[in-house]
Amino acid sequence: MKVFKFGGASVKDADSIKNVVRVLQHEGFENTLIVISAMGKMTNAFEEIIHSYCNKKDDLSQKIEFVRNYHFTIIENLFTTNKPTIILEIEQFFGQLSGFLIKNKNKDYNFIYDQIIGFGELLSTKIVSIYLNEEGVLNSWVDVRNYIKTDETYRDAYVNWDATLQNISKLNSDNLYITQGFLGSTLKGNTTSLGREGSDYSAAIFAYCLNAVSLTIWKDVDGVLNADPRFFENAQLLQQISYGEAIEMAFYGASVIHPKTLKPLENKNIPLFVRSFYDLNAKGTIVGKGHSLLPEIPCFILKQQQILVSISALDFSFMVEYNLSDIFKILHNYKLKVNLIQNSALSFSVCIEDKFNNFHQFLSEINKKYKVTFSENVSLYTIRHANENAVNKIEEKGEILLKQATKGTVQLVLK
Repeated sequence: MKVFKFGGASVKDADSIKNVVRVLQHEGFENTLIVISAMGKMTNAFEEIIHSYCNKKDDLSQKIEFVRNYHFTIIENLFTTNKPTIILEIEQFFGQLSGFLIKNKNKDYNFIYDQIIGFGELLSTKIVSIYLNEEGVLNSWVDVRNYIKTDETYRDAYVNWDATLQNISKLNSDNLYITQGFLGSTLKGNTTSLGREGSDYSAAIFAYCLNAVSLTIWKDVDGVLNADPRFFENAQLLQQISYGEAIEMAFYGASVIHPKTLKPLENKNIPLFVRSFYDLNAKGTIVGKGHSLLPEIPCFILKQQQILVSISALDFSFMVEYNLSDIFKILHNYKLKVNLIQNSALSFSVCIEDKFNNFHQFLSEINKKYKVTFSENVSLYTIRHANENAVNKIEEKGEILLKQATKGTVQLVLK
């Protein structure tokens, strides 16, 4: 069996969904499971619904109507027959959403987030599944929450691999399935999410549990590039990347491959293909065993909206193991992701990202024990397979606040 994953850009409108049919007809779709994300920017739209609901804003109905109109416009442009039946199925999801908003008594933001955010994936997969069936690409729509089981860490759930493997192994490998990325559920049945951009991870989970021959991620780029073309000129295609190199790139923040995606694939030696859903004759990038990097050129990774924090003792004493352990514990408690570490005898610096908006709470606590300075909205550049010219190119982009070099990798924090 093989696994395909289509992201939001590949199903953003009616023409894009028609292109999915073109991809499947070109590649073949027997013995395939397809993971699909929310359409276009719908995850952002559902986040706005969550914000309005949690903050009791007057625009909640307007936000929901925007999402409804977006999907119904796609249905109008996509289907020529059976529209009432399709609309009824889609309205059931909006009914479930309204029911949750009315009945929910839980005030935990992360719990609320996960119960609402997944409707984007449920809507997109239902529309695509029905359309594929109408086009003769016969498939079964399945609810991923019945298969991927997790703990109760809402917004960044950990997979219960034993329960998940048992569930997924029941799927008939001769069929074509359409399911959702990003989502799972607790053993009690509450919806969870696997972290932002977690659809790649969902696809890898299915590939692992199904012993898939391959996983293909279909994107609007030619494959994995050595830099994000939005921020770097003359980005080049990487034809081949080893699992180890891909994990390194993902660790440093390369956005093409989700950090959690690679390990399940490596464990079973399942090759990952990253290909363009526009140019179906292009080979794209293969991630697997073999060359570390082909061609071997510098790779640039940019993480924006970082916070550089420098921490030292109040009494001007050394920063020793106890201090570092204490600091990391506080960072962990506030879910602050550490992307760079540098320490000296008297200070300890970290470059962090604050995806849960907890930084100022962290600051309030750590200021009680340490002297702290920080710079917000800085950029972290990482260069893999760095050379002098590559480093000079980055240094020209701004004021260097911190620079760190290890074998083959250079990181710079710029303001």
